Amino acid sequence: MTPTRAEPLRIGVLASGRGSNLQAIVDAIEGGRLDCRLAVVVSDRADCQALDRARKHGVEAVFVDPKGYADRETFDRAVLAVLAEHRVELVCLAGYMRIVTPIFVRALSGRIMNIHPGLLPAFPGLHAQRQALEHGVKVSGATVHFVDEGVDTGPIICQAAVPVREDDTEETLAARILEQEHQLYPRAIRLFAEGRLSIVGRRVLVRADA
Repeated sequence: MTPTRAEPLRIGVLASGRGSNLQAIVDAIEGGRLDCRLAVVVSDRADCQALDRARKHGVEAVFVDPKGYADRETFDRAVLAVLAEHRVELVCLAGYMRIVTPIFVRALSGRIMNIHPGLLPAFPGLHAQRQALEHGVKVSGATVHFVDEGVDTGPIICQAAVPVREDDTEETLAARILEQEHQLYPRAIRLFAEGRLSIVGRRVLVRADA
């Protein structure tokens, strides 16, 4: 039997765009499928739609302006301070368009997740769907992984496969992958919240729910 936490896991989401994966997390929490508390949403863009989504659901929304900091490390320290203030236990990157620095990763080692629109380790970085089409793969998908100091190189938590159709465009493939992302991310967070994940080398082991 998975041990019950005294309080729901406190999560923080970092986002730069529309926040559709943020919305999937919010919906899972509000629907009772995810026993977590969304403590704060942080963005590097003042006009980020994810901040509006957070406010709509009564979640603290914080804009940290990169222009106010001398370098990436100083900026990341400011973001870490916001997360610490809200007692965040797990950080979820959701369309966050900044590469976090080693300072950030080391401060939260094993407690940062990211979702990627491809089957890692294939097609890391930007435009994964375009890369998949250009390479002519027959299957693409989505990956949730822990974040390390590389770009999309951290240990893989879970994946979902999406067949690539002959008539797919970057947009149509991205839309079908996004549907899987919205299911996959809350599932990965739930496994973490239940204490069922452990990192062994490059592998993430998932303990069965007895």
